[in-house]
Amino acid sequence: MPDGRPTPTRQPVPRWLTLKASEVRARSGPGLDYHILWEYHAAGLPVQVIAETLEWRKICDPDGAVVWVHRSVVRSRRSAFNAGGQEIPIRSSRSDTASVRARLSPRSIVSLDDCEDGWCHVGGRKVHGWVPQAAVFGGATQPLCDARRPAGPRP
Repeated sequence: MPDGRPTPTRQPVPRWLTLKASEVRARSGPGLDYHILWEYHAAGLPVQVIAETLEWRKICDPDGAVVWVHRSVVRSRRSAFNAGGQEIPIRSSRSDTASVRARLSPRSIVSLDDCEDGWCHVGGRKVHGWVPQAAVFGGATQPLCDARRPAGPRP
């Protein structure tokens, strides 16, 4: 937890998960009696867990919003999201000068295997390669939102 205590699941925080369903309710608190703030409609979207209860995950999304979602609507698969307005080249190796294999369009999601030395290995069935870790949402190792912040859109 943010104060250094172990998490209820004994999993590290922060950590990356993806939205499992194409409709995920974002709540103002950890329980069904809390207000629904909005719904996500993006299965596979990476989210960063910044706090948790046994059943609920407090997440940070690509827009910097903080909300609570039930554990059943997220999974441990990782993905990367191009939150920017420009295409991101997917390169053949971890170098800015490596050949470009494909391009990740703005607002697109791609599977993410792992990140190392400032680069993340991404890809699908036909194309895989490397993108700069800082260029995608889903690769950061530090918390991107303050876990003490109440649920809601980015201030």
